[in-house]
Amino acid sequence: MNICIVGTGYVGLVTAACFAEMGNDVCCIDVDPAIIDRLRSGHVHIYEPGLEPLVKRNYEQGRLKFSTNLAEGIEDALFILNCVGTPSKSDGSCDLSYVHQVASQIGQVMNEYKIIINKSTVPVGTADQVLKIIQEEIKKRELNIEFDVVSNPEFLKEGDAINDFMKPDRVILGTDNIRTSKLMETLYAPFARSREKMIVMSIKSAELTKYAANCMLATKISFMNEMANICEHIGADVSDVRIGIGSDHRIGYHFIYPGVGYGGSCFPKDVKALINTTRENGYEPKLITAVDEVNARQKKVLADKIKDYFFSQNGVKDKTLALWGLSFKANTDDIRESASLEIISELTAEGMHIRAFDPVAGENAKKVLEDNPLAQVLDNQYEALEGADALAVVTDWNQFRNPDFKRIKNALTAPVIFDGRNLYSPSFVADQGFAYFSIGRPTINN
Repeated sequence: MNICIVGTGYVGLVTAACFAEMGNDVCCIDVDPAIIDRLRSGHVHIYEPGLEPLVKRNYEQGRLKFSTNLAEGIEDALFILNCVGTPSKSDGSCDLSYVHQVASQIGQVMNEYKIIINKSTVPVGTADQVLKIIQEEIKKRELNIEFDVVSNPEFLKEGDAINDFMKPDRVILGTDNIRTSKLMETLYAPFARSREKMIVMSIKSAELTKYAANCMLATKISFMNEMANICEHIGADVSDVRIGIGSDHRIGYHFIYPGVGYGGSCFPKDVKALINTTRENGYEPKLITAVDEVNARQKKVLADKIKDYFFSQNGVKDKTLALWGLSFKANTDDIRESASLEIISELTAEGMHIRAFDPVAGENAKKVLEDNPLAQVLDNQYEALEGADALAVVTDWNQFRNPDFKRIKNALTAPVIFDGRNLYSPSFVADQGFAYFSIGRPTINN
């Protein structure tokens, strides 16, 4: 198969590398020459476990190439996957300008039958818009070229994206064309050897399925965070509650970990986009709106605990907080919608100094925080502790799970830990002599 991937972000680059790994010839397009040059030199501009060697191997073996020339990329390709970004606008709606731009350019240069695949997460009705844009561009050229537009949303987790692509739970395809669905089944056949994974439905149903999936997962997270807050008010332990409800197979244990709220490039954007789309269509989505509101509140919970603790010590002004974890979750360098950044903003606004560390996302965070004189990003997790008045753990990186507590205690001016991920046993931390504040569990204040 000859495939063209437009966009080299998380979705585009993972998709390109995985299709190439299965023997397809893939051309990956990006408008940024610097990114293309870097990829050609064997270096990946994003962090995703296992991605760089996969890209490098397939590029060296000739199955994967990179270009800024869309016409060149689609010339021999039957499949064109639109994987460009769809960021949120200020009102929460989805910015489709990049998607529309790519559609316009495809219509300007295509010369034979193509299948245009919307891989990016886009609102319901986007495929119809793409179809119309391409038709208009072809009409301007006074040509009659057949093509199909399908919806094929991605379901990739940052930090485990390659495994998700190689071994998908399902492949959603939105099309009403039998021929197109058969061609798509052939494209994805190497990823579905053990069982049939292609689920064919209408285009609008496929577009909504991606939003429904992410909003369902976001709902579980916000629900569990709500339960954690209730536990704190009534004296229960959310860890026990989690085990109690997770043992019900109808609920399960996935996505019911309390913490500092969800972040990243998907859940926040998709929840807001679905709310906006639904309102535009005359319906008020009360449950999804509540999920968004609970998450916004949850991102402030740890900062509030820190401010409450230091209130009797003349507040957080001129105090120093060591903060472990800047990415929105472990195994990624993505800091978009990260709870850590909100915590840093909240506390530095009141004069607190931050000494932060992240094993992967530090460089990205330095760029975002460079104008904040009270925030410093360091290159060693224990160096961040030196002279700090407390430690806050915000991302659940493995290296934070079993740290040297004696070293932590010796480096801090006071033995205080704020655990936004419930990584530690309260009784164990108490035995080490720490005051310990977590999410939805009893406070240990020695």
